[in-house]
Amino acid sequence: MIKNIIFDFDGVILDSIPVKTEAFRKLFEKFPKEKVSELIEFHIENGGMSRYKKIEYFFTIILNREINEIEVLKYAKKYSKITKEELTQSKYLIKDCINFIKQNYQNYNLHIASGADEQDLLYICKELDLTQYFLSIHGSPVVKNEIVAKILLENKYKKIETRLIGDSINDYEAANANEIEFYGYNNKKLEKRHKYISMFKGWQKYEI
Repeated sequence: MIKNIIFDFDGVILDSIPVKTEAFRKLFEKFPKEKVSELIEFHIENGGMSRYKKIEYFFTIILNREINEIEVLKYAKKYSKITKEELTQSKYLIKDCINFIKQNYQNYNLHIASGADEQDLLYICKELDLTQYFLSIHGSPVVKNEIVAKILLENKYKKIETRLIGDSINDYEAANANEIEFYGYNNKKLEKRHKYISMFKGWQKYEI
């Protein structure tokens, strides 16, 4: 029986990927377009990864340039400024998932484990009136597998009763590292490789 559900945020609860994709384009608009396009491809393939890691990847791997922690934080702050207010609009909420959460938050222990910056995440959830549905909300710079481990440990959850729902391979890896079951959602590339939720409506009828 499922008692605990850990949700990824971007692409699962909030349709933020297009907004964040354009934010990276704007953030690095002075850099060669073909290099930025490489980053965008990496960004989309690694939806659950933090902006800090993606910024670092852009410089060290794509541009083959060194970047220090202070510079990473500077770019991350600019990225936050571009995206934070835009994402507080309710039009970006994924209704299928939101309806499930609102209808079931008293039936399960719900948590968020996201690659998004934690302070931005807390702000966005507050503005969208989502905070009330979750026992905890966590984000970067702590990496996702560590966030999941913390949720399991602090709440003394049984792994067999816990599921992680996400839309990227990074979410699967976080679940796998913590030996809990993973369900893909909102990403057809995950459908054949993992257990998959096409729609939340009716899902709990068969899985719980």
